[in-house]
Amino acid sequence: MSVLDSWDHWKEFLGDRLDQAQHEGMNENIVSDVAYQVGEYLAEQVEPKNEQERVLAELWKVADEKEQHAIANMMVKLVGHR
Repeated sequence: MSVLDSWDHWKEFLGDRLDQAQHEGMNENIVSDVAYQVGEYLAEQVEPKNEQERVLAELWKVADEKEQHAIANMMVKLVGHR
């Protein structure tokens, strides 16, 4: 099963990567930039696998760059509060 198949698995995967980045000393700005880059990649290369991912993909598609950064930052916050 891919981490993209389940919203909970996706959040857990992202949360684990966030924990790893923070443990290795990555600061908030770098985490934010990486989250944005991941969002860009997913929007361009990966077909959403569930309803939550479809909503995020649609929001990303209509957002300007500043709003996309905000979406990425909110995902970081979401998985950081598990």
